Amino acid sequence: MAIMDTNSGEQLVAQAQALLAHGRLPAKVFSDPALHQLEVERIFGRAWIFLAHETEIPAPGDYVMRHIVDDEFIVVRDDEGGVRVLFNSCRHRGMRVAQAGCGHAKTFRCPYHGWVYRNDGRLQGVPYENRIYGPGEIKKEEMGLLAAPRSESWNGMIFASLSSDGPTLTEFLGNMAFYLEFYTRKSEAGLQVVGEPQRWVVRANWKLGASNFIGDGYHTSTTHFSTVKVGVLPGSADFLIDGVQVDADSGGLGFRRMPPGTGSTRGYGPEVMARFEPAHRAILESGCFPSHGTVFPNLSFLAAAAIVDQGGAPVPYFTLRIWQPVAHDTIEIWSWMLIDKSAPEALKRASYTSYVLSFGSSGLLEQDDTENWTSITRSARGRMAGTQELSYVMGSTSLPLMTDWPGPGKAYSMDYTEAAERSFYQLWLRYLQEAT
Repeated sequence: MAIMDTNSGEQLVAQAQALLAHGRLPAKVFSDPALHQLEVERIFGRAWIFLAHETEIPAPGDYVMRHIVDDEFIVVRDDEGGVRVLFNSCRHRGMRVAQAGCGHAKTFRCPYHGWVYRNDGRLQGVPYENRIYGPGEIKKEEMGLLAAPRSESWNGMIFASLSSDGPTLTEFLGNMAFYLEFYTRKSEAGLQVVGEPQRWVVRANWKLGASNFIGDGYHTSTTHFSTVKVGVLPGSADFLIDGVQVDADSGGLGFRRMPPGTGSTRGYGPEVMARFEPAHRAILESGCFPSHGTVFPNLSFLAAAAIVDQGGAPVPYFTLRIWQPVAHDTIEIWSWMLIDKSAPEALKRASYTSYVLSFGSSGLLEQDDTENWTSITRSARGRMAGTQELSYVMGSTSLPLMTDWPGPGKAYSMDYTEAAERSFYQLWLRYLQEAT
C-alpha cells in the first residue's frame, strides 16, 4: 500500500522551483494529490485548453461533448453557424441537458423538469411557466446556459479558457502558432477529423504524456525499438538524434531530419510549399520535417508514418491528443486523427489505418509509451519517491542554441535534449506560482 507523502502541494512547488534551476524535479510531482488540486485550479482554471476541431461540428446543430477537468461543455454550432462552448448544466437545478457524447440538436431539453434551451444557449421554454411563475419571477433572457468565460478558434482548432481575463489565444500560442502552421496550412481546404476521437483511461500523471511529446526524442531508440524490428516503424529507432528541437513560448516540438529534396514524400510538395512563409520553406528545404510536440498544458501532436502492409511504403498520419486529468494518478487520453480535407479517400482510409496501428488506443507505439508512464506514476507513489530527484539536465551545458535556424524560438541542433521539457516545467511552475 502506498504511503501518502506529507508534503503539501505548495511545498512541492517550492521544492520543484529550487531543483529545476539545476535540471532536476522531485519525483512526487507525478503522484501528489495536493499538487494535483493546485494544477486544476491554477493551470486548467486559467490556460487555453483544446476542446475540438471545427470539422467535428460541420453543420448548424452539430455538437460534441468535451471537458476541462470536471467541467463539461457542449461545443455546438448554432443555427447561425457560430461556434458556442456551453456549460452542460441546466440553470434550474444543474442537471446535464445533453447526455450523448455527440449529436445534432436545435434545442437541448433538461430531463429533470423539461426546461428547453436553444443551441445558442438561450432559454427557450419552461413547462407551465405562466401557471407556476409570477410576473417577473423568472427572466428567461438572464437564464440561458452559461458559456465558457472565453472561447476562440485558431485554424479550425477550438479552445476555451475558464478565466475571463488573460492573454488572447493568439497571444498565448505565441511562437508556437508559426510551428502549428506546418500541420494546419498544408492546403486551402484545411484539416479534417477522420472518425470520432478515441478515448481510453491510463493510470498515469497527465504531465508525463505532455512532456514526453514536447521533447523526449531520446526515448524512441529504446522504447520503440521493437516496432522497428517487427517492421511497423520505418527506419532506425534513433531517427530523432540528428533532428532539431525547438522551444517556442507556449510549447515546443521536435523535427526529424530527412535528405533535402524529400518534401514531396513527406506531404510537402511544391503546391504546399507555396502556401508557406519563407521561414517555413527554409526549414523544410533544409530537410527538417515537423514530428512531435506539445502546446501547454495538455495538447500534443505527432506527424509520423507506419508500414501498414509488409514490404509496402510508409503511410503518413497526423494525430492530436489531450492528456485529460482525471486524478493525480489517472488520465483519460483523447486522440484524434486528422488529414487534409482534399486528400484522396483512399489515402484517408490508409492514413487512419496507419494511425490506429501506431497511436490508436491499442496502437503498438501507444502501448510502449503508456507502459512507461504508468510505471513512473506507480513508482512515484511510495515513500522512497519522496527523496528521489529526476534528471532533466540533458543538453543544458553541452548543446548551444542554433544561430542559423530560420524560425522563431530557441532551436537546438539535436532532438536528444531535454531543453523543451525544462521549458515546459518552467511554464508549469509559473502558472502554479502566480495568483489565481
